[in-house]
Amino acid sequence: MIAMIRWIRDRFSQNIQARLTGYFLLILLPLVIISLFAIERSRDILYEQAVERTEMALSSAMNHFDLALQNVEEISTLIAADPTMNEMLNKNSMDFSPQSIVDFSDILKQLSYLVSVNRYVSHIAVYHQASNMFISTHYGGKKLAGERQQEWLVEAARRNGTGISYVMSEFPVTEGVTFGQMTNSDSVSLIRAMDLYNGERKSNLLVVSFNKSKLLNIIKTLLPSENSRISLLNERGEVVVETGRARSRDIAEKDMTVTIDSEYSNWRLALVQPKSELYKETDQLRLFTVAIIGLSILLAIIISWVVYSGIASPVLKLSRGMKRLSSGELNIHVDTKRKDEFGFLIQSFNKMALVQKHLIEDHYEQQLRLTTTELKFLQSQINPHFLYNTLDSIYWMAKNYDADEISEMVMNLSKFFRLSLNKGREVFTMEESIEHLHYYLRIQQLRFMDNFTVEYRISEDSKQVPILKLLLQPLVENAIIHGMEGKTSGGSVVVSSWIEKGQTVMIRVDDNGPGIEPDRLRYIQHELEKMGMRSVPASSQDEEHVKDLFGLRNVLSRMKLYYGKEAELSVASVRGEGTSATIAIPLDRCRDDMLGRAMPEKERT
Repeated sequence: MIAMIRWIRDRFSQNIQARLTGYFLLILLPLVIISLFAIERSRDILYEQAVERTEMALSSAMNHFDLALQNVEEISTLIAADPTMNEMLNKNSMDFSPQSIVDFSDILKQLSYLVSVNRYVSHIAVYHQASNMFISTHYGGKKLAGERQQEWLVEAARRNGTGISYVMSEFPVTEGVTFGQMTNSDSVSLIRAMDLYNGERKSNLLVVSFNKSKLLNIIKTLLPSENSRISLLNERGEVVVETGRARSRDIAEKDMTVTIDSEYSNWRLALVQPKSELYKETDQLRLFTVAIIGLSILLAIIISWVVYSGIASPVLKLSRGMKRLSSGELNIHVDTKRKDEFGFLIQSFNKMALVQKHLIEDHYEQQLRLTTTELKFLQSQINPHFLYNTLDSIYWMAKNYDADEISEMVMNLSKFFRLSLNKGREVFTMEESIEHLHYYLRIQQLRFMDNFTVEYRISEDSKQVPILKLLLQPLVENAIIHGMEGKTSGGSVVVSSWIEKGQTVMIRVDDNGPGIEPDRLRYIQHELEKMGMRSVPASSQDEEHVKDLFGLRNVLSRMKLYYGKEAELSVASVRGEGTSATIAIPLDRCRDDMLGRAMPEKERT
């Protein structure tokens, strides 16, 4: 996430087109926010109005239910308090007699009449505890088979007292038998004890079952859609009746739920409707708005591109020209056909680049002379350093060998200096440099008692390439001092040169010495890389504080001054196998015309 934010920030700060597009989108942002807010607000208003209408409808239906409950409860009170009916129930015992049948028939007639005058009652039953009989308008008389059922009814009569309770048809009376199966009821039933005003009443029970279809008719008309559901719940949260699509009882966030509670019965009406049905029309409006927003964003991008092409593109072209000029490309010229302010700006830049080119060319000769002076100064540092090492070698040879070897060393030393001081020449061909280098290597072989051999692998096409004098001597000196030290025999130094891809002169000095420790090798490579990154190589005066890598620093500084920043010096080593130092010089900087620039005036003539 952080990387994405950083990328967007970089694009916005570095790209004009990205900023233009961002600004256009920023202009559109308030309109987009207002449009989306208006849509969401309209959805909220629609939802609130739907809830308000539903609450009014449910409240009316709940009032209807309350009236039905009051009516049924009043009927139950009349039945339970009817002295004639209670007398007939109390005087009959468990033994049936013809009079009992007549009494029960009279009770059944009265109950049937009450059912016919109340449309919310499906049937009414009276449980006669003495005979264990159910007298019902639905099926007549029926004797209960199980003692557990009789016990439950007796306990219900005793527990209710003079009060009322409602029992669902699914309520389990005994194991495997529900209240609905026992009373042949498929809906909620009102139960209460008979003989209300008799403190010594028997456990006779009145059961008034509601007509389920009549209850459903009250709420069916309230269904707003086929996917909605309306439920009538009792005070315990049990579903009395329910209509609509059968769905999960869990209420999801995508559903609208409206509930109304009855103050009379504590029953509840609940309506559940999918919000998608409410928002059907607003969803279409939102879809149109999103399409308009998308089209506006597309137009903003297109307009930003048109503006960028007409105004910002010349600025980008000019900035690219400035980058090329700053990288050293002096022949830069930015093409333009514009006649406006941008055209004038680009033409002014072209004139400035041309003037800068002339200024640089005017100062080039002066800088070249200064560079030649610095080069000669660095060159002068090599000879004393080498002379000290050679005299040291002669000293040790005088102690260990006879005068013949000493004389040979002196002769080779004389030839070496003679070529080094050859009329002040600064460059030699590769072939002359190898001849010059051979005198030095012969001196070192005598010093080390011929414990190493020297091999020259000079390609024919590189023999006549002119290079700076004493360019290879410090590298060979390092190979002998650090590579042959401690060897009694088997040492090898290989000097190679070739032209790679027709563009670069490659010179390498290899030895089979002990190699360089990894830490030391990383330090050497780091120092050479640090010197190579400088636009102008530091002079020896600037690096007087440096106490090591004297030869390598001198060679690289001379190469950078003479051959430019393309010249490279690298060192590679494998512990126990040896070390190699490689010089890479651009071939076009080694031509005869370049050679003449490093020679004194009298030598050129």
